Amino acid sequence: MTTVTNIEHISVRDYAEKAYLDYSMYVILDRALPHLGDGLKPVQRRIVYAMSELGLKASAKFKKSARTVGDVLGKFHPHSDTACYEALVLMAQPFSYRYPLVQGQGNFGTADDPKSFAAMRYTESRLSGYAEALLSELEHGTVDWVPNFDGTLYEPSLLPAQLPNVLLNGTTGIAVGMATDIPPHNLGEVVKALTCLIDNPKATLDEICKYIPGPDYPTGAEIITPKSDIKSIYKTGNGGIRMRATYEAEDGEIIITALPYQVSGGKVLEQIAQQMQDKKLPLVSDLRDESDHENPTRLVIVPRSNRVDVEPLMNHLFATTDLERSYRINLNMIGTNGKPQVKGLLQILTEWLEYRTETVKRRLQHRLDIINHRLHILAGLIIVYLNLDEVIRIIRKEDKPKDVLIKRFKLSDEQADAILDTKLRHLAKLEEMEIRREEDKLSKERTEIEKTLGSSARLKKLIRTELETNAEKFADKRQSPIVARAEAQAIKETEILPTEPVTVVLSCKGWIRSAKGHDIDPNSLSYKAGDSFLTKAIGRSNQASVFLDSTGRAYSLPTHTLPSARGQGEPLTGRLNPPPGAEFIGLMLGEPDDLYVLASDAGYGFIVKLDDLQGKNRAGKAALSLPNGSKALAPKQLSSVEDAHLALVTNTGHLLVFPLSELPQLAKGKGNKLISIPSGKVASREEFVQDMAILANHQSLLIVGDGKPFKMKPSDWKHYIGERSRRGNKLPRGCRSVKALAVE
Repeated sequence: MTTVTNIEHISVRDYAEKAYLDYSMYVILDRALPHLGDGLKPVQRRIVYAMSELGLKASAKFKKSARTVGDVLGKFHPHSDTACYEALVLMAQPFSYRYPLVQGQGNFGTADDPKSFAAMRYTESRLSGYAEALLSELEHGTVDWVPNFDGTLYEPSLLPAQLPNVLLNGTTGIAVGMATDIPPHNLGEVVKALTCLIDNPKATLDEICKYIPGPDYPTGAEIITPKSDIKSIYKTGNGGIRMRATYEAEDGEIIITALPYQVSGGKVLEQIAQQMQDKKLPLVSDLRDESDHENPTRLVIVPRSNRVDVEPLMNHLFATTDLERSYRINLNMIGTNGKPQVKGLLQILTEWLEYRTETVKRRLQHRLDIINHRLHILAGLIIVYLNLDEVIRIIRKEDKPKDVLIKRFKLSDEQADAILDTKLRHLAKLEEMEIRREEDKLSKERTEIEKTLGSSARLKKLIRTELETNAEKFADKRQSPIVARAEAQAIKETEILPTEPVTVVLSCKGWIRSAKGHDIDPNSLSYKAGDSFLTKAIGRSNQASVFLDSTGRAYSLPTHTLPSARGQGEPLTGRLNPPPGAEFIGLMLGEPDDLYVLASDAGYGFIVKLDDLQGKNRAGKAALSLPNGSKALAPKQLSSVEDAHLALVTNTGHLLVFPLSELPQLAKGKGNKLISIPSGKVASREEFVQDMAILANHQSLLIVGDGKPFKMKPSDWKHYIGERSRRGNKLPRGCRSVKALAVE
């Protein structure tokens, strides 16, 4: 029986913590975040390298994508074939990558549906010309090589990118505890910024932003983020970019010509169609998708008539659909120190130039080593031609010619091997001249390389020249224009809806309905058993109906959503949540600036604008504060405060009339005292305000009681005019049983 002695005891907590940290670091460094040097994640780097090993350069024939994916999985990336193929497809989509690294042949998806690509057994691919800028120096000693997952092969830890791909193509990724969202940029602009930084290492962000005004997505949509905000993003590495679709008018129709990055035209049309279906967009009569090969984006919006103002309509669509979209910016990447960090634009460019400088130095040093080795060999070969007969004699006569050659001519092992490997046909006089020409050429090249390595100015000039050469080869015009636009505002639902004259009717039991027109007789309508007409209001269908309950709370509902008067309506309690025991007593409908008098039967009140009574939710808002034991009165509309009076009558027959100019205008509250009623009588309900009315100077006041209404002409009711908050005068003995006031 074997006894195990080297057992290590670790707590589950410590083991789990270490395992999770290891996993987190793996996801951050080896999966989700790009490296600043070549701008690639490991899977992308392995795909590009594997394709170069397969000889799939831009000039080569296409090969099945399955072949590439198989090589990547078998040699370098032992993960899901689906994820690997999706990464390859993404690098081939011109609507996803600003400068695609892969050329695809077959169905690689569409801008409308990027995930609609065919299976890898059906598609073919090869590297793009741009990918050569990342790979061309790979075999020149520019990068470190590391073992693959099973140690049988070596792969590059980075690619020797000649351009800052991390900015040019950008990327997105989610790691553990961090994420990255790097937008693409224009190659020509970035190269100009780099050359500026080479010439002036102390250049400021403001100077750099003159060359790089903002991201450049692979779409013609506009970037509408203010330049100051973009500069702030480049300073901190965090922020957001907004893009807006472009459109033009054509024969009375609106043509969408470019969509924001990764926005589906089909989804946009669905969003607009949904608004049309919900009757929230009557300004549009039809939609069409006329996109084709020549016009990748051509969405047609047909306005209802030529009187529709296009700009407000498009602003509404920008605010309510994906025609305008915001993109998160998080410039998080793995730096040259191997650590993830959110970097500003200036730091990214500076650090990439350091990476590029080191790469060029390694390339030059690698070439210098090759030249020195070759010159060393050539120096040995020259000896052959200077001592040809002796060399031939030694080779023919000596048992160990290599040792004799080394000793006789003071050669190195490598030189001796080169001499012994020389073929007889190369011993001609012409070959000696060729060697001397090669030696002279290499000597000159060595001198130039040594000068470059020894001079910072020459090194900078070389890097700048190579950047400009690549810019001439791959740079193109900016695709995403940066423009200043006002913030898009959705059109209010009430402004979009047709404005029809309506009459809203409220019953005593709180049932509501709306009838078209203003000539409706509410008493002719059908009511539920035990219910009857309470009040009505006339207005337009695009206005809000405002309700007041007996507790002083105000509520509002869009009038166009109210049920038709062809039926008996529906209870307000189905749409609103009044307090227990509350009853709806008032209905208001009109313009936001219309004025109403709110009052409690305790004799307090104020003037209020209708807009101040708009309730935001089902519970409404507290509009009128009530003294203990009192209730709210039905609100009264007034057309003007000037030359108008407020008449109040109590259940005991006290009438007071005073100018409305004495009443304040408030948004909410208890208000001022209107008429004096002993507080004890209010609480016990012995005396309270029965009703109120708004009187113009020429109108008569009707006292409605049990019998025939008693009419008071202006000359009569003016005897009851007094100061606000007074007790008022008693009505004649036969009119004191008052139920309501009316005007004529």
